[in-house]
Amino acid sequence: MAGTAALRPLSYIDMKYEGIVIRPPSEAGSLILQVTLGCSHNRCTFCPTYKGKRFRIRSLEEIREDLACASRYRGVKRVFLADGDALIVPRRMLVPIIEQINATFPDIERIGVYGNAKSILKKSPEELDELKRLGLGIVYLGLESGDPQVLAEIQKGADVNAMVEAAHRIQEAGILLSVTVLVGIAGAQGSIRHAEQTGKVLSQMNPDYIGALTVMVVPGTVLAQRHESGDYILPDTRGLLAELGVILAHSDVTDCLFTSNHASNYLPLRIRLPQEKEQALSIIGQVLSANRTDLLRPEHLRGL
Repeated sequence: MAGTAALRPLSYIDMKYEGIVIRPPSEAGSLILQVTLGCSHNRCTFCPTYKGKRFRIRSLEEIREDLACASRYRGVKRVFLADGDALIVPRRMLVPIIEQINATFPDIERIGVYGNAKSILKKSPEELDELKRLGLGIVYLGLESGDPQVLAEIQKGADVNAMVEAAHRIQEAGILLSVTVLVGIAGAQGSIRHAEQTGKVLSQMNPDYIGALTVMVVPGTVLAQRHESGDYILPDTRGLLAELGVILAHSDVTDCLFTSNHASNYLPLRIRLPQEKEQALSIIGQVLSANRTDLLRPEHLRGL
């Protein structure tokens, strides 16, 4: 699961955050409510976020105490449920949590959450319909790759079919779907195959949002061990940009906002698909053919 570390605003100082708290870039203005600690899967080879953090679901009492602390702040319109996959919380707890959010913030417009394929598919269509009615407005799903071999190698915990089924279940409930993919995760050797397959699976998912991040090799992860042994070779800058172009070229979606503006990426894009697809491919082509490094994010500004 990829995301952005959430800086804790001073106004949230009384809320009992534990450890690193991450959220999607698009949730920058949201109140972060820590419903779970860590990630129920926590096996992805590239992810360092929750290593050493034992997964647990916080008690309703703890969550209600945090909401009581946050209740004095006006104008809260969005709430993001952390940590890694808060959608894994059973209905008997998740419904009261969302009801308490609605009671605490009368102006609430949307509640967002990370969900992996397992946590989504554990929810019945009826449960997702109920969560939608209560205000769950968007689910962020980390696909990472559409290549079955890559999904197995990175220990994602779900195959392509499960990913696509999970995406459709979210959409059938009328909940917005944001899908994350990882540029470079297949290494230099598998780069183009991964890109082509990822674009094809994105087409099957047809999400509302696609966020492309670039993999960063973080010490202490299994991916870093593979990198040190020579088993995994990160594509160079040109290879990463070419891969991004192939993902875009093979993505045939109906109406989607595609972004690669996360700090990990070299080329920040924010485009509407399919309308601006050719324009984006042209920009990537210019960077590759004319070496337009002025369009790229400098290395020292990249990060998780």
